[in-house]
Amino acid sequence: MLERLFQGDYGSAPTNWPAALLGLLLAFSCGHVLAWVYMCTHSGLSYSRSFVNALVMMPMVVALVMMVLSNNLVTAFGMMAVFAIVRFRNILRDTLDTTYVLISLVIGMAAGTQKYASAAMGCAIGALALLYLWYTSFGSRHRYDLIVNLHWAKTTQEMADLNRVLTRHSYKTHLASQRSHEGYEGTDLSYRLLLRDPRRSDELIVELKKTQGVSRVTSMQAEEESEI
Repeated sequence: MLERLFQGDYGSAPTNWPAALLGLLLAFSCGHVLAWVYMCTHSGLSYSRSFVNALVMMPMVVALVMMVLSNNLVTAFGMMAVFAIVRFRNILRDTLDTTYVLISLVIGMAAGTQKYASAAMGCAIGALALLYLWYTSFGSRHRYDLIVNLHWAKTTQEMADLNRVLTRHSYKTHLASQRSHEGYEGTDLSYRLLLRDPRRSDELIVELKKTQGVSRVTSMQAEEESEI
C-alpha cells in the first residue's frame, strides 16, 4: 500500500524520495536555527510568535515548491497563478524581519533544488552574521550618557564654576538648550554629557547641587540612538 502511494507521484521524472526527505528535513532544521536566532536577538515591540513559527515553516514550504516545479515550465506557470490568487498582506514593522524572510526563502530554494551544502552553509553563516550584529550592537550610536537639566541663577558670564564641575566628570559636554525669558530670573540649561565614568553620575549630581547658583537639578539617562 505504501509503495503504491509513492509510485502514484506521476511527473516528468521519477521523484527521488530520499533526496526530497533530506531536503525537507534540512529546510526544517535551518528554519529552526533562524527562529532561535530571531528569538534570542529580537528587540523592540513587534515580536510575534506567529512570525517565529513562519520562519520555521517557510523554508519547508519553499523547498516543497521547488521540488514540485522541478524544471517544469507548465507547473511553474500554474504555481504563479495559484500565488496570484493567494495574497499575503502581512506588514513587517522591522526591516530586519524582511532579512529573516529572505534568508528563509533562499534556504528553502537551496534545499528544494538539492543544493544541501549551500543551504547548510548559508544558514550557518547567516545565523552567525545575525548573532554578530546583535552581540556587537552594530549600527547603534551612543554619543551621550546623561541628560542634565538645571536652573542657573547667575548670569551666563559667571558659569566658570559650573563648567569646571561638568568638565571634571565628562569627556564631552554639549549645551543642548538655554532658555531665559524677560522678567524671569536666571536661565534654564539642559546639558548632554559623555561621562568619564558613568557609574559615578550620582557624584556629579551631588556636586552640581552644591555649586553656588545651581538649583532644580534633574537628570535622565540618555538612550542609544537606535530605532525601537
